[in-house]
Amino acid sequence: MAGQSDPNLSLFSAEEVEFIAEDEMVEIVPNLRMDALNFICVPLWLAVALKKRGKCTIRPPLWMSVEKLTQVLEAERDSQRVFEQLPFHYVEISRLLFDHARDDIPDVYMVRSLVEDIRDVRFHKVETNLETLNERALALKINNLSAMEVNIVRPFIGRALQAFYKHDSPELIPDQERISDRRPQVANNAARRHLRR
Repeated sequence: MAGQSDPNLSLFSAEEVEFIAEDEMVEIVPNLRMDALNFICVPLWLAVALKKRGKCTIRPPLWMSVEKLTQVLEAERDSQRVFEQLPFHYVEISRLLFDHARDDIPDVYMVRSLVEDIRDVRFHKVETNLETLNERALALKINNLSAMEVNIVRPFIGRALQAFYKHDSPELIPDQERISDRRPQVANNAARRHLRR
């Protein structure tokens, strides 16, 4: 699994999930001469557009520091069941910033390496959690997954739970072969009575 998704199985493509993430707010520092100005929060898509035109620098989110990511990675490795809380779009945000604002991120290579390590550890934990799935499971609850992780895992979990449920109670799930064997109902051409108003 390790962060790679099959585009035929995921609900959204990686590009679509990234597009949704572009509405997340980030802080920018304008490169214009003006009066004293606090950091401005704008959607990520606007920050990237302004950055490309040389109008601003992007302040990386606080969670993208080497210290914070190191803490998250250690906590992820220490616990096999609990997922650390990260922004819902941490994968997409970090990718966009690595692609478009690399020079605004202190220790960018270390930050990139830590984000990739965190992703790998989290996907491994998801895989191990899925191995505990059995036929008695009606649902699966995993807290603090990111949008990309959910997008990759959701189709598999849905199919697995449906298969367990089907094998446990086959009469409750419609059989596609039985449905297609049914004859279409012929419409009744008899005169219809009008309802009173």
